[in-house]
Amino acid sequence: MTDTNALARERTELFHDLIDGKIPKRVPVAMGFPIEFAIKYAEKDLTEAQWDTSHLEETFDKVCQDFFSDLLPVNAFRFPSFYKLLGARNFVMGSSGFLQHPEIEGMTREDYDDFIANPYDCIVEKILPRIYTELNTDANTRAMTMAKAFKAFFDEMGNAQATYGRLIEKYGYGRVNFFAGFTEAPLDFVADQLRGFKGISTDIRRMPDKVEAAAEAATPIMIKKGLPPVPPSKYNAVFIPLHMAPFMRTSDFERFYWPTFKKLVEALAEAGYPSNLFVEQDWMRYLDHLYELPENTIMRFEYGDPKLVKEKLGKKHIISGFYPTSLLKTGTKQQCIDKAKDLIDILAPGGKYFFDFDKVPVTLDSINVENARAVLDYVAANANY
Repeated sequence: MTDTNALARERTELFHDLIDGKIPKRVPVAMGFPIEFAIKYAEKDLTEAQWDTSHLEETFDKVCQDFFSDLLPVNAFRFPSFYKLLGARNFVMGSSGFLQHPEIEGMTREDYDDFIANPYDCIVEKILPRIYTELNTDANTRAMTMAKAFKAFFDEMGNAQATYGRLIEKYGYGRVNFFAGFTEAPLDFVADQLRGFKGISTDIRRMPDKVEAAAEAATPIMIKKGLPPVPPSKYNAVFIPLHMAPFMRTSDFERFYWPTFKKLVEALAEAGYPSNLFVEQDWMRYLDHLYELPENTIMRFEYGDPKLVKEKLGKKHIISGFYPTSLLKTGTKQQCIDKAKDLIDILAPGGKYFFDFDKVPVTLDSINVENARAVLDYVAANANY
């Protein structure tokens, strides 16, 4: 236990140095495998294991044993039980055992005015009954359904959090939480959950003023949603996956996406929480915008030019990502290690960098696990300053 505690202190110090602007002893590693990958890796049935979380610790423990990481390398954001109780249309369990997010429309064009005037009431009274079919009923039944769903939610998440705590203690992971809270950029929320990708893309052309106002109206809710239930700390970050921006014209991004997104990140920083951004797709044309965000915003890049990102953002913000999971599937072990070397040579100098893949490997067959292990072990043993 003493050795585990010492390891936890060492790993925590790596990330504290990273965030405090010091150069760590070595490049920290922060891997994250989702529940679907972990279930398949533990050789369990995907369609059954997500419904019975009593074996969650056993499932996650297998990943912890076999893949190096300085922070807990497993997570579960969603479970099917509470979505099933709600009759969810936005998250549906597919026949393959993967929770799918289909294109939906929870808010019609005619609802914009109501949403802008009072977004919370509009969500509760109009949007939720459309997204969750079991809420489209009388008040008493709706209240009972919500109570059952919240009970399932807190049971599942409580079990997951307890599991995380035990695994962190067992393996001596660092005491830094890059997923202390979760929220969305305001326009992403309007697009993902209310209008759908097709709907919002059409609305930007046909009713731009209302789209702009809707993003503004959603911003206070997204700020409130993002505030974690833990004390403010620069070591507790709020996770924000970014969706719409790469698919927008720059002028549209600057009008509809950026102002409210920047306001969200700044509000979280003012409350004492940095943001942990998953910079999905290609954001290279927006690097100057990203630079404007509060110092030490964490940015995990999926695509782009790591040299340019390091040059433009590396002195102000914390960078991660870029390592292509596709190479772990197709490359030789040496090719995979060489790619890690190249990225470390580019991104590690001066600090403000931790190692992670460009995206989480959702399916077991999306990577060669031997290559993944080899890369993580190489970085842990060789990425010293």
